[in-house]
Amino acid sequence: MASTVTLPLWLFILILLFAAVTFASHFLFPSVRWFFRRRLERAVSELNQRLDRPIRPFKLARRYDTIQRLSYDPEVMRAVSQHARAEGIPENVAAELSRRYAREIVPSFSASAYFGFAIRAARFLSNALYRVRLGHYDAAGLAAIDPDATVVFVMNHRSNMDYVLVTYLAAERSALSYAVGEWAQVWPLSRLIRAMGAYFIRRRSRNELYRKVLARYVQMATEAGVTQAMFPEGGLSRSGALMPPKLGLLKYIITSSGEDHPDVVFVPVALNYDRVLEDRALIAAAQDPGHRFNAGLGVVARNALGLLWRRLAGRYHRFGYAAVSFGAPVSLRAFADGVAGDPTRPLAQTLMRRIGDIVPILPVPLIAWLILERGAQSQAELERGINQVARQLPDAHIHLPRDSRGYTAETGLRQLTHRGALCEVDGRFAAIPKERPLLEYYASSIRHLMPAELPRDSAGANESAATAGS
Repeated sequence: MASTVTLPLWLFILILLFAAVTFASHFLFPSVRWFFRRRLERAVSELNQRLDRPIRPFKLARRYDTIQRLSYDPEVMRAVSQHARAEGIPENVAAELSRRYAREIVPSFSASAYFGFAIRAARFLSNALYRVRLGHYDAAGLAAIDPDATVVFVMNHRSNMDYVLVTYLAAERSALSYAVGEWAQVWPLSRLIRAMGAYFIRRRSRNELYRKVLARYVQMATEAGVTQAMFPEGGLSRSGALMPPKLGLLKYIITSSGEDHPDVVFVPVALNYDRVLEDRALIAAAQDPGHRFNAGLGVVARNALGLLWRRLAGRYHRFGYAAVSFGAPVSLRAFADGVAGDPTRPLAQTLMRRIGDIVPILPVPLIAWLILERGAQSQAELERGINQVARQLPDAHIHLPRDSRGYTAETGLRQLTHRGALCEVDGRFAAIPKERPLLEYYASSIRHLMPAELPRDSAGANESAATAGS
């Protein structure tokens, strides 16, 4: 027992390392984790006092615990058994597949990452790229929402900037949990997005086991009162217009609501831009038979470096205006009481209609629509057209920069002329034929709001006649 054992130095060092790791994992790490956990809980408690919708415990749970809870959920386990029988595979193999789906879906929310980094980054990026404006805002309706209700922001999807813009504008209300597509599952972007509370979804998956795991996660989050944000259109609009809603996520949310669960309140949110960062890629995808949307990380990085270079060279200008409108909330419980049968489809249609009703009308979409409707016009004619639209649409949110029709026309013309969509000949602005799809794209974002016919006023008719005579 007292004999000497000789060891190589490398083996002795290896044993010491194993001993140190064992000591740290059993005695040091739990204490450190407890210390930081207590600090985090105090910080979240202080944060919740200033938020309209406090951060729910479900959102703060450890990711591992949520994955385990989801993997062993009774409905998921039944789906595992069905999948194993259908595919002719052992049940433990199907169970491991469901756990892989759970790990793929479940986020790892960090309050410090969201409120310490994401909100600041969203504010900086939004204001660096656009002049951000708040359009319609139903303050009374939002204030009247039951504090115990689960709030879901339902938005049209114009750009990947939508995530950034709404995160910035909703910063005082709560931390939003987004559903994001496969495009974001790229390291290190995926780690950051998970830390912000977003969960990944496969938009075109036909796998019933995957759908059940996703459905149960969404239902758990909804039942726990987690504030969420979703795009019922399912993806970016390639035409610029509102698209028909897809019912998947909405169906999952609705089926989680019951008499023993809190009400779910949907808040319609409408976004619009003077310039959508991905507009040309989306237009190209709409014209491509395969509908490929070529805007990967390489394209984004190249464009970001171009913007940075223009900023350093002093040639950078913001992309006009971006506006967000918040509409009247819709209670799921109240809506379902007035509908016979499954309320999913009628609710989706109602929400999309309400989103459409509050889409902000910005200078570029308005000028694009006027040019397409009336053809070549002078700036004075466009100003009169803006005035006519404002008279015929008294309830629409028309953003007039500086409260001036003239400056609104000037702003829209400057943007579209700079991008090569319009040309000026003898004081009149006309569409360049090859860029007509770009004008259509922006005009489509507000076409559903515009009057069916916009007659020329007498001043415009006289000016046109005088121009024609010369």
